[in-house]
Amino acid sequence: MSALTNNLLSSEERHAVIEMRHAMHQEPELSNNEWKTQARLRDALEAFGLTGSKAFHKTGLYVDIEGLAEGPCRSVALRGDIDALPIQEQRDDLSYQSVLPGRMHACGHDMHTSIALGAALALHRMRADFSGRVRVFFQPAEEMEPVGGLSVLKEKLLDGFDAAVGMHIMPSIPSGVYGARPGAATKSADQFDVTFKGLMAHGAMPHEGVDAIAIAAAFINEVQKVASREFPGDDGVIVTVGTVHGGEARNIICSSVLLTGTIRTTSLVRRAHLVRRVREVAEGIAATHRGEAVFTSHLGDPPVINDVGMVALFRDLVLETVGESKFVEPPALSGSDDFGYYSSCVPSIYFWFGSQEPGYETGLHTPTFGASDDLLIPTTELAIRYCQLLLRK
Repeated sequence: MSALTNNLLSSEERHAVIEMRHAMHQEPELSNNEWKTQARLRDALEAFGLTGSKAFHKTGLYVDIEGLAEGPCRSVALRGDIDALPIQEQRDDLSYQSVLPGRMHACGHDMHTSIALGAALALHRMRADFSGRVRVFFQPAEEMEPVGGLSVLKEKLLDGFDAAVGMHIMPSIPSGVYGARPGAATKSADQFDVTFKGLMAHGAMPHEGVDAIAIAAAFINEVQKVASREFPGDDGVIVTVGTVHGGEARNIICSSVLLTGTIRTTSLVRRAHLVRRVREVAEGIAATHRGEAVFTSHLGDPPVINDVGMVALFRDLVLETVGESKFVEPPALSGSDDFGYYSSCVPSIYFWFGSQEPGYETGLHTPTFGASDDLLIPTTELAIRYCQLLLRK
């Protein structure tokens, strides 16, 4: 694997990065309960003289590094997410395997956080060499609501900032390769609940009732036409019905069915229209079948939108420092990330770093997911160099 050789990190900082990754991986904490991780990060920062960190979203932490040099006073944010997933790890080959049953860093947040920590430590040491400010977020609750990214927006923690940088490990990209794409990098993830109400009757006399299961079945089929027939293909619309609950007995016409699901798109301008159309389909189908639909929706993560110029700058940096063949432009992800709240506030980039190599082929959110420690230092140094470029831009 190609690696950056600019030696931005001291040996002590390198050790701190690896140590943080292993400690977090061994003791993963779920969304909105990352108290020990928060304390561990604060202690690591203070051990290197980086004081003044502040809590947000209860279990999160951010710290500012103020440059001491003369020059532009730009402000750049760097995010590492800190929460784990409720998955039982199946990686007996790791010396730092999770010791907490049913919890695992199956999405690489232990790596994201360690990279952000290394960047904070190095930039603090090098603060005499740059002007402006870098704010490093150790953000909780990316996986589960209430999400930490929304708190960054609501608490106005990016007010006055010029740019934000996020990252994510990518098992489909070879180790040592980096990726980013201009425009949409992920989809939004909005949620809906719809209860179809009918009229109970004997199963042998369906004409005396209104079958809520039949209404729900018709909706499940019909709502897919919203995606396939009403929106441009490059919007990447996905409507998923994830749960169906209803029925009392096999010989009773069901009077109520609850469906829950998600609505995803890369389009900011048509996002609200998409949710409205799902509601209209639910209400129309119910009326056609002589029933009623009670529809509620909840806006979740917005899509992550990458700034075109920031992606071009990142691409040039990778080509220059890592290698001509070490940059790719993958398609937008079908999933979501609450870094979308950052990109809704300031010009942003959400880049990927590859982890695919022998022994580490499985995907995110699986019990056998893993990634090599060898990725940490090169990616940390790339993040540092990129933040320095943004400060001088």
